[in-house]
Amino acid sequence: MKRQLILEDGTVFLGEAFGSNEEKFGEVVFNTGMTGYQEILSDPSYCWQIVTLTYPLIGNYGINRDDFETITPFINGFVVKEYCDFPSNWRSEYSIDEYFKMKNIPGIAGIDTRKLTRIIRMHGTLKGAICSADANPEEVINKLKGTEFPNNQVQVVSTKTAYPSPGRGPRIVLVDYGMKHGILREFNKRNCDIVVVPHSVTAEEVLQLKPDGIMLSNGPGDPKDVPEAIEMIKGIIGKVPFFGICLGHQLFALACGADTEKMKFGHRGSNHPVKELSTGKVDITSQNHSYTVKIDSIKDTELEITHVALNDGTVEGLKHKHAKAFSVQYHPEASPGPEDANGLFDQFLNLIEANKKEGVL
Repeated sequence: MKRQLILEDGTVFLGEAFGSNEEKFGEVVFNTGMTGYQEILSDPSYCWQIVTLTYPLIGNYGINRDDFETITPFINGFVVKEYCDFPSNWRSEYSIDEYFKMKNIPGIAGIDTRKLTRIIRMHGTLKGAICSADANPEEVINKLKGTEFPNNQVQVVSTKTAYPSPGRGPRIVLVDYGMKHGILREFNKRNCDIVVVPHSVTAEEVLQLKPDGIMLSNGPGDPKDVPEAIEMIKGIIGKVPFFGICLGHQLFALACGADTEKMKFGHRGSNHPVKELSTGKVDITSQNHSYTVKIDSIKDTELEITHVALNDGTVEGLKHKHAKAFSVQYHPEASPGPEDANGLFDQFLNLIEANKKEGVL
């Protein structure tokens, strides 16, 4: 069965349908990772986006029960050069086609993903639709141009109620803005006593939980669409050590008076080199974000840049000059992918331990 991918600039791709038959709209983005499609499709940071995978063969090791980053996927579509009908892996339980039908996600294969990626790189992120082969492209394009996607992605993907993940180590309050389960796994491995809380939690509610440290998770969308999170962070700076990842990094910057902006096509992949300024060390990192902290906005704040992207010079890490607080734009919990930056979780726990010994921030 044939299917169309239609972009708001008028570009139409005709390909092979797989997964759900439902028509869906979304922001079309691309990821350059050579593996990890299960983690990509289940990453809440892709909420309502249509994800193009530049690696040509997807689905060859199937879908298994263990590699999800969330229970419910939030993506609105997958675009691939070729998908595998008959995966070969001892852990595989579903093909990608079977899983997408279960979760009502449409996919399109057999198109020139290199061409699509070049269009996005040239023109920036575009709105698109995955629809039936007989849909009228002109009508779909007009609908796309008049469509404004909601800005409540964080509210959609965040947990609605707080819940514990008990351990015997330091108490970590993990604020869920669209948390990947990989973050939870890293703290579990270190025997932390974790309480996951919703995105709307207040500073007072966080402090009532008596945390030793606070984790600000990744998540989708524009950080300026989560003003309640910015206010919460303002209320905890200087009171409890904290660590932010991706959206958490951007929210930390906004809470400290810096600014953010949307990138032309973002960073999505598992091979982005990042340089630590204090040591000159370069880590290969996994990334997934559309927004970045504006470098010029940092100079009049209490923030200091700790990491930069070698590909384009954008801000990849920050720390507070006085409070015990730091953040990174990339994903140290990435799996699969490079584990170069995994030690940041140990760095955070060392910061918590030092704070306990000092008795003050």
